[in-house]
Amino acid sequence: MNGLQVKQLHAFYGKSHVLRGIDLSVAPGEIVAVLGRNGSGRSTLARALVGQLPSRGSVVWNGQTLTGRKAFEIAQMDVGYLSESRDIFPTLSAHQNLLLGLKTNTKNTPSSEALFQKAYGLFPRLKERQNALGASLSGGEQQMLALARTLMGQPQLLVADEPSEGLAPQMVKTIAKVLQDLAQSGVAIVLMEQKLALALQIAHRAVVIGHGQIVFDGNPQALAARPAICQEWLGV
Repeated sequence: MNGLQVKQLHAFYGKSHVLRGIDLSVAPGEIVAVLGRNGSGRSTLARALVGQLPSRGSVVWNGQTLTGRKAFEIAQMDVGYLSESRDIFPTLSAHQNLLLGLKTNTKNTPSSEALFQKAYGLFPRLKERQNALGASLSGGEQQMLALARTLMGQPQLLVADEPSEGLAPQMVKTIAKVLQDLAQSGVAIVLMEQKLALALQIAHRAVVIGHGQIVFDGNPQALAARPAICQEWLGV
């Protein structure tokens, strides 16, 4: 079966049992926003999906099991991860950071140049700042760089952890547009997001996590019509 299928996923930080039986599906071309308060388990879910945390249960992507694989192996299966901490390399230039996002078999090929052009087309500011060190970039520029670097690997599944956090409203709009365009091209997107407004704007489905479990799964309109859920689990 194509897409992402997660069944009874449990994940841990040390002895702390954070995720408690998550069931989730994401189809190609679908944006599923995972919402919840701080500490609800959003980032834990993101890290578990991409192999950065020990977990048990079933995570299957396009018919291939991800559970138990190492993070680098999952990355080679057309899975991209945009971490909350961005994880850019501060002593490398923006261009060098993008270079590290390329798959090994696309480096120094004509297709690699096309990927650079696409990245700079999405984020013209990065082209202007391509020779600047990562440490000298603003928060917004670093977020653009982190997303563009992830896209250099041409993922078909993107796990994006809080891509709008700390960004100015105009930059949030830019990120939202990029995610929408990716979905329209067939990329499956798991969007960990605290901002309800953004999720309602771009997501096809919204999933709310509370205490490591899913307490709501439905379309954004259905969530907006459930003020009790929004108040209890999102604080809005």
